Amino acid sequence: MTRKRKMLQTIGRLFVIKTRLEAFLIIYALALGATARGSAYLEQFPGVGGKLLFVACSGAVFMAGAKILDCLKHEQAAAQAVDSSGS
Repeated sequence: MTRKRKMLQTIGRLFVIKTRLEAFLIIYALALGATARGSAYLEQFPGVGGKLLFVACSGAVFMAGAKILDCLKHEQAAAQAVDSSGS
């Protein structure tokens, strides 16, 4: 049981964002997907409706990117606080 748990923890660490570079790469991938989806909306819904959906897709990326960067900064500050209080 412990071997299985250790393997799952090892795999789980692959999905943790550790650096700002990783965060920006994820945000870039989200933006690519959102613009592709927004382009599909423009084709499906010509006119103002399609443009509004495109803007909504872009806005979602801005909000998600801000949240990712904010959480990363918070986690790094918490880790520094633990390191400095432990020394």
